[in-house]
Amino acid sequence: MTSPSGPPDGGSVSGHEPVKLVAVTACPTGIAHTYMAAEKLQQAADRLGISMKVETQGSIGAENVLTDNDVREADGVIIAADKEVDLERFAGKRVLSTGVADGIHKPEELFDRVRTAPVQAAGTSAAPGSGGGGGGRQRSQAYKALMNGVSHMIPFVVVGGLLLAVSLSLGGHADAKGGLVIPDGTFWFYVNKLGVTGFSLMLPIFSGYIAYALGDRPALVPGMIGGFLAADAVHIYGADANAGFLGAIATGFLAGYLVGWIKKVKVPKVVQPIMPIIVIPILSTLALGLFYIYVIGRPISWVFTHLTSWLNGMTGSSAIVLGTLIGLMIAFDMGGPVNKTAFLVAVGLIGTNNHVMGMAAAAIPVMPLGQGLATLMRRKLYGAEERETGLAALFMGFFGISEGAIPFAAARPAQVIPANMLGGAVAGAIAGVAGVQDSVPHGGPIVSLFGAISGVVMFFVAIAAGAVVTALTTNALIEFKQRRDGVTGGPAVLAPEPVLAGAGVGVGAGVGAGVGVGVGVGSADGGGLGAGTAVQAQPAAAPVAAGGPPEVLSGYLTGQTVKTELASGSKEAAIREMAQMLATTGNVRDVDELVRVALAREAQGTTGLGESIAIPHAKTDAVIRPTVGFARSDEGIEWGALDGTKARLVFMISVPEAAAGDEHLRILALLSRKLMDTGFRERLQAAPDEAAILEVLREIR
Repeated sequence: MTSPSGPPDGGSVSGHEPVKLVAVTACPTGIAHTYMAAEKLQQAADRLGISMKVETQGSIGAENVLTDNDVREADGVIIAADKEVDLERFAGKRVLSTGVADGIHKPEELFDRVRTAPVQAAGTSAAPGSGGGGGGRQRSQAYKALMNGVSHMIPFVVVGGLLLAVSLSLGGHADAKGGLVIPDGTFWFYVNKLGVTGFSLMLPIFSGYIAYALGDRPALVPGMIGGFLAADAVHIYGADANAGFLGAIATGFLAGYLVGWIKKVKVPKVVQPIMPIIVIPILSTLALGLFYIYVIGRPISWVFTHLTSWLNGMTGSSAIVLGTLIGLMIAFDMGGPVNKTAFLVAVGLIGTNNHVMGMAAAAIPVMPLGQGLATLMRRKLYGAEERETGLAALFMGFFGISEGAIPFAAARPAQVIPANMLGGAVAGAIAGVAGVQDSVPHGGPIVSLFGAISGVVMFFVAIAAGAVVTALTTNALIEFKQRRDGVTGGPAVLAPEPVLAGAGVGVGAGVGAGVGVGVGVGSADGGGLGAGTAVQAQPAAAPVAAGGPPEVLSGYLTGQTVKTELASGSKEAAIREMAQMLATTGNVRDVDELVRVALAREAQGTTGLGESIAIPHAKTDAVIRPTVGFARSDEGIEWGALDGTKARLVFMISVPEAAAGDEHLRILALLSRKLMDTGFRERLQAAPDEAAILEVLREIR
């Protein structure tokens, strides 16, 4: 092949000799998956006789950078990235843009697909995980944007919901007019207000970061303001209904695409510097806001009014029909206009027909309880962050906070919303048939503790049945989608990449959010659930004695910190066993504290990388200098890896609070890259003793 725009038609890329390809890999954190994808692409190319060069854009900068000659001679370009990559230098070449996971799991397929990829035009860049053109690119870009919004929204849902739940349980009391009421001016009153504030920011953050992923920073303002309109149009401009999380999705995408369109408009050079900070945000905010108020808001209000009238006319119908209908509406949008219509009709009948409120009260907690239960029943279908959100959702469901299920519905609307509605219908119907009554305008099991429920046993039966139906249906629909899409297992939503160190981990796999990463360190400006802290590098480990064996991983790993077989069968026990091994070096002050910090890190998200590899880590002053250990497990230890494999090769990294820097990131990059070599892993697994293991580990360069 000699054409600069790609290989000739006919056959696959791998079927033509000689073939020259180049690639760029990049993931949001720039650690493990960046190098895993590069290694897998290179291995597949070597196996198929393809000339390949892969540039990695990791946390320590670009490595193996593609030169002008590399690009000029290439027959095609593969971009396996979950963050934006500048494509200007690839103009005139066939460019296939996809997610970093495809580079790891489908390298041969990418070699075939690049043959028919579109020729890159000048002046463009690749959106994270975008497809190779056409509708596939649009869907992939939209999906990544949605995940970006979900990942940033989750902390607000969790914090807001849990603060509301705690304040209601400890400071509230039942009131026939106000539901669960907290006396003004009390401690729990202010805790409740903090929770309300978190919830009020939930949809603006969701909408804003969808827009940000599509239109970059100029889209953040219109996206967030659009989210506020979706969340609270009733108070902002007197609308009859709010649009809820579905409206926030709409405003996020509208803002992102609108900003993207405005950015393409040619303007004089004198105006260009103020476009992203003044002109674009103002124009897009005005356009989106007015469009929402005058175009979107009116049909929502019309639907709300007619739904209310129609539902009021249904109150004399069969209890099972009305209960089913109430449950369907309550579960549909979790606080949106349809949910609020059913809820307000039920509230309006308190005192004259408490049965309708009983139906609503049983349906209200089903969505968060069902989604939380789903993550417990089939953990491998969910990423680490989703499993954590599921636990919070269970707690919120007990207190009747249906918004706890919104992150799941936003991430997988086609699977979660129907499952929620089915479970809500079951709960509402059972409560209706059983004659359950609720005398306060609130729902969930918490209401029964205040004596507001008549028919408590059947109330709990209705909730339990609805939650189980929701969980089973959700998991069944997710598995069906995975089989249809050819996915063999693992989370359907991109989960956050296992962070190989430190303080905090951002959310969302494959999303555009910044995260703190490193060996016990996050970048100072990194986002995420934990706090990142920039630190200075500590001096390297003491060199080995003259004439001694060469250093392994810059001397951080020694014969003292290698085990041929772990005695432990669980992740927690394995971490403790390895911490005790690290303590034999004299570098660990407090083993218990090291274990606690390492387990706390695991609670934020698994450090199982897949391919039977796990890299637990901790940053704590219980360690006086960086120390790395390695151990094997022939049987394997369940580590929650996204590919479902048990951990058989375990590296544990421990560093002091004031240690880490580019040197440690370099070691992690080398380690991640080398561990993708199947032969290396096999040699590491087969090495008969500690000395042989160290000899294999010295291959890491």
